[in-house]
Amino acid sequence: MAEEVKDVKTNAEMTAGEILRDARTTGRRKREIPTIAKQLCIREEFLTALEEGNYTVLPEVVYILGFARNYAMELGVDPDMIVEKIKRELGIHKIEQVVAATEGTEKNEAPKPVVKNESLGSKWNDIKECKPCKFIVKYWKWFVGGLILIVVLAGIAAVLISSSKEDHTEAVATIPVVSNEPAYKQLVRERFGTENRDKGEIVLQAVSESWVKIEDARGKTVFSRVLVPGDVYYVPAGGKNKATFGNAGGVDVWVRGTLVPQVGDDNTRKTGIELDADALLETVKTSE
Repeated sequence: MAEEVKDVKTNAEMTAGEILRDARTTGRRKREIPTIAKQLCIREEFLTALEEGNYTVLPEVVYILGFARNYAMELGVDPDMIVEKIKRELGIHKIEQVVAATEGTEKNEAPKPVVKNESLGSKWNDIKECKPCKFIVKYWKWFVGGLILIVVLAGIAAVLISSSKEDHTEAVATIPVVSNEPAYKQLVRERFGTENRDKGEIVLQAVSESWVKIEDARGKTVFSRVLVPGDVYYVPAGGKNKATFGNAGGVDVWVRGTLVPQVGDDNTRKTGIELDADALLETVKTSE
């Protein structure tokens, strides 16, 4: 007897939620949502909503994509594929295509009409027949004198304004400016943990989307959030904090203004990272 062939969907035919559910419930390593929710610090109902494709339960689009990316990496699924599928399911790709088409139309402006050059004689005849032009020609000395006076007054005003700016600049220069901000690789989008800005020695910046969790010495979570490129978090002072990065290669770690080597590879989850300023600076010396 011929074997019965089952109708099995491929990844290309499956939704993002179906792929995530299939990865979690099949194979040798079956897992439950509550267990994964605790490991990722993502609410169970959010993970369930991702598997069911019920995106209205989730917060903003950036969180939907962030949660989906971390969930996919935890299950060993290609996170970029999952994010692309969700974008298509939400219709984000269609919006991006319309925007791209609109920008292309704006750039390809219609050529300006070419105006034929008229002969000098015809223009001169028009000037001679123009009554206001006759008046200007008759009293041209007065007009030239007035124009020269305007230019002189404008020059004097410019000199006075420039002198005023220089005096103001000198006054401002005497005020010392203090800043302990690192020379970030990306423009800062949003700042978190600003209450630690003055005392903390370690600053994190996302260079690509990554979930970040910070725990204190007692294991209590003091920060948990998906950071998007440009987001900054000021780590509390003290050397006993530990971090978990959903995308270890997507987070820059700055210690006292110095960028230390990455704690892990791209799209790799890293846990138990000790945020000790002196120890992290030692890694810089070791890498040199």
